[in-house]
Amino acid sequence: MTTVKADALHAAEHFISRSARLLDRHRFAHLFTGGPAEPVRTVLDGYRNVDGGYGNGLYPDLRGHGSQPLAVKYALRILDELGPIDQDRANAITTYLTSVSHPNGGVPPVTPAARHTEAAPHWRATAAEHPQGALRPTAAIAGLLHKHHTPGAWRDRATAFCWTRIDALHWTDPDEAQAVCTFLEHAPNRARAEAAIDRLTPMIRAVIETDPQRPGTVRRPLDIAPHPRSIARRMFTDTEIEANLDLLEATQQPDGGWDTAREHWTELATREWRGMATIRRLLTLQAYGRLTTGAPDRNTGP
Repeated sequence: MTTVKADALHAAEHFISRSARLLDRHRFAHLFTGGPAEPVRTVLDGYRNVDGGYGNGLYPDLRGHGSQPLAVKYALRILDELGPIDQDRANAITTYLTSVSHPNGGVPPVTPAARHTEAAPHWRATAAEHPQGALRPTAAIAGLLHKHHTPGAWRDRATAFCWTRIDALHWTDPDEAQAVCTFLEHAPNRARAEAAIDRLTPMIRAVIETDPQRPGTVRRPLDIAPHPRSIARRMFTDTEIEANLDLLEATQQPDGGWDTAREHWTELATREWRGMATIRRLLTLQAYGRLTTGAPDRNTGP
């Protein structure tokens, strides 16, 4: 590892210590400095509700106490970083998801309860539209449950929902594409998943900015393929990946963190998103060999 890269990691650690929430400080310690996993679980439990879901600002743009499907997706991503997800925790999560599922088998990103809490304006508007089940976040949640081999009636219904929607896709957006890629990476029907990713590649590439010379808060190849073993890695050429890794290194901010592609809603939410984004960027650089930390390689998917 070069001195520049060592300095980049140290700068990120200082940023996390100064600006990130306690959850992400413990995540950084666990992922990059050999810290224990238990403090991450302990803090994450503070965002958990008695219904088995997660809320309380775990998803920074949803500040209310109540559980929300998007928060569940982020909780599962964090639990995935820590190792196997125990069956009791998975059962509690799917109990909550069952309670908010649409008859079509999916869950919406947010429930109507978001209208009555502090939430980013676009999520309050979404909640007012009587949301039905959607690939985002159903596909990501189902994919992570498949990854950890956590069976259950909710996962099976959600899987059927995802396949129906994926087979019918003729257009997507970057956030939905990320969820779909998570599902296809871990779905047990590998032949069907491989065929689906090949069919969807032109559609997904159309909503991803592959040219690193074009600025803007857009989704880029490494957002869809954050690890070289990601199922979406085949969508992009080696040249595109390398150029975007160069861009990722170059866009570390002077304060040591990375910016977020999320809408800047409140100062606090932006700061929390930046802490999350910084950890994700470091994991990507580590996965592609641009950063050596001594920590184990973790394929956490899109």
